[in-house]
Amino acid sequence: MQTAPARSVFSEITDFLATNPSPQAIIAYRLPDELQVRAHELLDLNGEGALSEAEREEMLDFVRVDEMMSLLKAKMKLKLRKASE
Repeated sequence: MQTAPARSVFSEITDFLATNPSPQAIIAYRLPDELQVRAHELLDLNGEGALSEAEREEMLDFVRVDEMMSLLKAKMKLKLRKASE
């Protein structure tokens, strides 16, 4: 079992958003590779029914961040579309 990364997904996202990224940068944003790997590990463990409670909470953090970023990216695309009209 791998330990959680030193950097949480919420810390990563808030640091990114604190840079005041452009709409294009938000749309293009992806989590760093190590966090993407961790998310996949947690999803695999979940599929096997082998998550600890702490890992379950960590996985839910990834889900929440993914939902928030998906919504933010959609809003940025709409903003760009309206600006080009």
